[in-house]
Amino acid sequence: MYNKVHTGAMLVPIIRNDKVMNRTPSSNEVIESTRRWLEKAVIGLNLCPFAKAVYAKKQVRYVVSTAETASALQQELAAELQTLQQSSPEVIDTTLLIHPWVLTDFLDYNDFLDVANATVAKLRLEGSIQVASFHPQYQFADAATDDISNFTNRSPYPILHLLREESIERAVAAIPDASDIFEKNIETMRRLGRSGWDALDIYPRTTSVDS
Repeated sequence: MYNKVHTGAMLVPIIRNDKVMNRTPSSNEVIESTRRWLEKAVIGLNLCPFAKAVYAKKQVRYVVSTAETASALQQELAAELQTLQQSSPEVIDTTLLIHPWVLTDFLDYNDFLDVANATVAKLRLEGSIQVASFHPQYQFADAATDDISNFTNRSPYPILHLLREESIERAVAAIPDASDIFEKNIETMRRLGRSGWDALDIYPRTTSVDS
């Protein structure tokens, strides 16, 4: 449990004595929210056909960053990239570096992705590990802020997803029409609609993210 208020932190509404109270979530609560999103959105909607197997085998590493600055997050990112590189894929196939207290604004987060990729390059991990992006305010360059397509990459908290290139290549080879995944995801979200997403009962809810 964090015992201080973090600037820019996301506050989770807690029902207590019929009153809604805002408090900073613990690391366990952050991970639980992320797992719920994985189960109900990423896997449940089949947004990533590769995710189910590694999730079922418990090969996903969850790391809740305590960083409150971009530089501190970069240091943690470098450490996690090295941890993933040095670990067996059977133990850790992929890592979710969740950072609730920094880069909560999507534009700041988007700018940081250049730093993340530069860190991969500096560690000479290009071609071995790549960084995928998820954020509560995620917005594709050609999409309006409230476009439902953005929700394919919207997560409860900002996340840097570290993936092994070899795992991606193996998964792509095993899935027919893997190149059509993005388009299929957009179709899925449009069929689901805003009410369907909210019915999943996971954060971010459309009313809170875009208001």
